[in-house]
Amino acid sequence: MSQAEILASGIANAGWDVSQATQQKLLDYLALLQKWNKVHNLTAVRDPDEMVTLHLLDSLSVLPHVQALSPSRLLDVGSGAGLPGIILALCMPDLKVTTIDAVQKKASFMRQAKAELGIANLEVIAGRVEQHRPSQAYDIVISRAFSEIALFIKLTRHLIAESGQWLAMKGVNPVEELEGIGMPEAKVTPLLVPGLDAQRHLVTLPAREMKFTPLSRTA
Repeated sequence: MSQAEILASGIANAGWDVSQATQQKLLDYLALLQKWNKVHNLTAVRDPDEMVTLHLLDSLSVLPHVQALSPSRLLDVGSGAGLPGIILALCMPDLKVTTIDAVQKKASFMRQAKAELGIANLEVIAGRVEQHRPSQAYDIVISRAFSEIALFIKLTRHLIAESGQWLAMKGVNPVEELEGIGMPEAKVTPLLVPGLDAQRHLVTLPAREMKFTPLSRTA
């Protein structure tokens, strides 16, 4: 199967609403990532077909959950090559997506992807998330890369709206991590990633149920 066929089959099997035009943009993004990866080592995944599953389909697995929340602003923390932030920006053009990563070469790639693919609803920031001070809080703060939920919340609590949601993409169900932050009954949803023989879960944490400091606004 070609990359296009793997992507289309996975989307169809999962029942996601992704148009043919958007699927082509996702493949264009992947082609750019493959090109950059040969020089800049942005991801350890090298096989083109595996990239479709491990990058595109894995990121798309959270799409219906993000859509269900109807956010206006989303922040992807530790976005790396733009996963899942760029994928969500391509699929939800009305959503304002900000991606942030402390590694300059990864931010440079995301800026190049924004330019080449014409992703008008994407903002890319190079820097540490704890130093990020936007003028407006985010409805969703998501991460696919943070190893610990507690640290994820600690570093981003100043960025989330009072009515917002943290979304943490995890492998196995992080029972001990949730007990550690006093949220043992947090919503944990199994994620379907077509073609991936591994556990994937999405942890949803409402900001209103956590102690946090709202984003301070400057005049």
